[in-house]
Amino acid sequence: MVSRKSVITFGMVAIPIAMLTTTKDNDIHFNQLHKEDNSRIRYKKTCAHCGKEVSTQDIVKGFEYDKDKYVVITEEEIEKIKTEKEKSIQILHFAQLNQISPVYYEKTYQAVPEAGGEKAFELLRSALMNEQKIAIGKTVMGTKDTLMAIIPREDGVLISTMFYADEIKELQKPYTKPEVSEQELNMAKILINSMDTPFDPSKYKDEYQSRLRELIETKVSGKEIVAAEPDSAGKVIDLMEALKASVEKAQKDKEPA
Repeated sequence: MVSRKSVITFGMVAIPIAMLTTTKDNDIHFNQLHKEDNSRIRYKKTCAHCGKEVSTQDIVKGFEYDKDKYVVITEEEIEKIKTEKEKSIQILHFAQLNQISPVYYEKTYQAVPEAGGEKAFELLRSALMNEQKIAIGKTVMGTKDTLMAIIPREDGVLISTMFYADEIKELQKPYTKPEVSEQELNMAKILINSMDTPFDPSKYKDEYQSRLRELIETKVSGKEIVAAEPDSAGKVIDLMEALKASVEKAQKDKEPA
């Protein structure tokens, strides 16, 4: 589990933490092959000036300040200009969780206290939970100031990196809202309540990836690929009929076997 060391600061309080990644890549990845002989396609990094193939250790970062003119910047130089304040996560203010649109969240980490920071860490988590608030902070990650939301949970603290307002595209244009009758609205509420169950992430599986794995295993074993059966249920066009049918199905699905 990859971790990044940091310090949460607010007022005169400093809490040393580690930020642990919370997700992993389970996707099936394909290689690009040459159609004629199924050989791997390889990409080589070459120098535009001399044409030589270049290894990773021979590559440096450069900024083009004029046409074909570059200044080389090293990681050590980037670290040198960071102040201690910028290396820590500075809490700027506190806010209600529901005040922030999910579109602003980018990547989520689990925060755990480092040695000596356990008491202050738990105090911050408990206070945020009791007040039902989150902390908005920022730190330098890579080469930019990164906004962060520090989110308390019953069993710990999450830290989500955030986009800036100018990084968010304008949301899709408003649509023309048709009139909805009271009867239709009530039926929709009944459907929502009939499907209301506690969120349990372990119940959800990537079914398409499972079928993709089966396809790969079938091809490896030399068997024929069989097309999936089409859905037999006819579509209900009338909105009220569709809602009624959905409510009946949801209620039937909730009944104990």
